[in-house]
Amino acid sequence: MVHFNIFVTLIVLFQNLLQDDHSFFIVLVAGAVERTRVPVTYDPSYFSIDYPNGDVPSDKGVCTDVIIRAYRYAGVDLQKEVHEDMIKDFSLYSDRWGLAKPDKNIDHRRVPNLMTFFERKGVSKPVTTNAEDYQPGDIVTWDLGGGVDHIGIVINKKSADGLRPLIVHNIGNGPEISDCLFQFRITGHYRYWKK
Repeated sequence: MVHFNIFVTLIVLFQNLLQDDHSFFIVLVAGAVERTRVPVTYDPSYFSIDYPNGDVPSDKGVCTDVIIRAYRYAGVDLQKEVHEDMIKDFSLYSDRWGLAKPDKNIDHRRVPNLMTFFERKGVSKPVTTNAEDYQPGDIVTWDLGGGVDHIGIVINKKSADGLRPLIVHNIGNGPEISDCLFQFRITGHYRYWKK
């Protein structure tokens, strides 16, 4: 009887954990969709911002800012999380920009850095051509060609034909909802939540 009670307790704890994670992704997706209601001019400029919880001006942003703001809506400060991880393991992050140390103003706004962070601290999921593998709250990165990286978030709405999940991203026109999951070459597929 004791073993059965322990088993039941473990099931309840596991269900609560799943419920908490599920709730997080519902809020994350809601935050991403909310971003599409805010007019934003695509602006990749360097900004000096507060730390932690710093943000570029609310009417400006790039693809990474959609992700950063959606996570902030769900209570996670990616600026702080990425910066702290880069301080610990700077050599594991891209050296594309020739920096000698982390920069709290910009590091979290760069797709390769988010990819490294999500791979290290979240779950790196397989890159496939099966639309069912991409769940609401998943983060997807693409190569747009010419060395241009891109990032977006899977939401809980489907394409007009019902075959693919839609993506919230900013590819130059401000945050938008698009049927673009397989439009470009996928370079990463992640799931991240802070417990």
